[in-house]
Amino acid sequence: MHIILASNSPRRRELLKGLGLDFEVRVLPGIDESHPANLQEGDIPLYISRKKADAYRPTLAEGELLITADTIVWLNGEVLEKPHDEADACRMLRELSGQTHQVFTGVCLTTVDRQVAFSCRSDVTFAQLSEDEIQHYVRTYHPLDKAGAYGVQEWIGYIAVERIEGSFFNVVGLPVQRLYQALKQNFNIK
Repeated sequence: MHIILASNSPRRRELLKGLGLDFEVRVLPGIDESHPANLQEGDIPLYISRKKADAYRPTLAEGELLITADTIVWLNGEVLEKPHDEADACRMLRELSGQTHQVFTGVCLTTVDRQVAFSCRSDVTFAQLSEDEIQHYVRTYHPLDKAGAYGVQEWIGYIAVERIEGSFFNVVGLPVQRLYQALKQNFNIK
């Protein structure tokens, strides 16, 4: 199968590359990533990953396998998506400070005639962050393209993450172990 990763994320590209699979990156602009307000936790990124797959489905050819994914941060019953600006990023990091939150990634594997989807959860505990640490991170790393306004693989991950229960790679943006199992079991890709 010819694998296609439908993502602008350099982190997802790097993680998929780590599996040793050949793949192509294909990106369609302007895909609506909204979701119904009643969705909770892992159902949100699962819904969005399927919605992304549906947008690509008409472009798929026989023998192609599309991978779509979406990641959210869930804190106290609310979703923290990508921040609108630096002030919003600082607000999110203040909320995450000293708390345990969940990171959910929904992944959808789609061919012309088949679709397999799953979501993965990781619990992440942050230490208490100072306002100076928050400001430094946002000014230096500009995390506006990241759910919850942080990249666990960046400086903030080194100083803030006390504990992760679940997949570290899920927190980065793609649960590669679970993805590998789904590819192997459902599409015989190793």
